[in-house]
This record gives sequence, C-alpha cells and structure tokens, in this order.
Amino acid sequence: LEEFLNIARLKTSWRKDILIDYYSAGFLWAREMKFSLIQLSLFMDLLNFILENISDKHMTLGDNLKELERAMAETRETDSEQGGDLNFFSIEQAKAIIDYFINSLFKYYRVYEYLFHG
Repeated sequence: LEEFLNIARLKTSWRKDILIDYYSAGFLWAREMKFSLIQLSLFMDLLNFILENISDKHMTLGDNLKELERAMAETRETDSEQGGDLNFFSIEQAKAIIDYFINSLFKYYRVYEYLFHG
C-alpha cells in the first residue's frame, strides 16, 4: 500500500493515534448525546481524567472506577454548594456516561495499561 500510494515511510506513534481516536470517539459520542457545551467540556475532562489515571498514576481498574465515581459526586457537591441547582448531568445522562466508559475503556483496561506501560 505504501508503494501504491507513493508514500514515504512515516514515523507513526500508535499511542498517539489510539489516543486521538479515543478522544475523537468520545467527543462525537457526547455530541450525539446532545450535551451542552458545559456538559461536553465536563465529559471530556472525565475522559482525560480516567486516561491520566492509567497513564500517570498507574491505577488499577477498581481504583479508577472509584475515582470516576468520586469525580462525578464532587462535581455535584460543588454545584450545590454554589446555591444553585446546577446538576450538569441528568440521571439518565450519568448512567449513559458510565455505560460509555465501561464499554469503551474499562472493558479493554488491560489494553490501555499496555498502551501506556507496555
């Protein structure tokens, strides 16, 4: 294929390609969910947070699930402390977010661990 397309050998970083793909898929999923800009930003922050827990903190699957739960709960507490009822995600949206992370990342956790540390 390289010869057919007349492409010189490119240096490819599989790690970067996979991460770009995962961030893009997450962004598109959140757009399909019709999240507001604030919700979209929070979702992408959660996605980044979970990936950093794997790459930088070497967290286990169980610990990362607990961190996701804590992060979502802290966001709700912070909002209620401000005096407003600013629940950024409805219960249905929160369940969909958890399902998304389970099916897209947590199900393949060892693969992502290998990606960062293998």
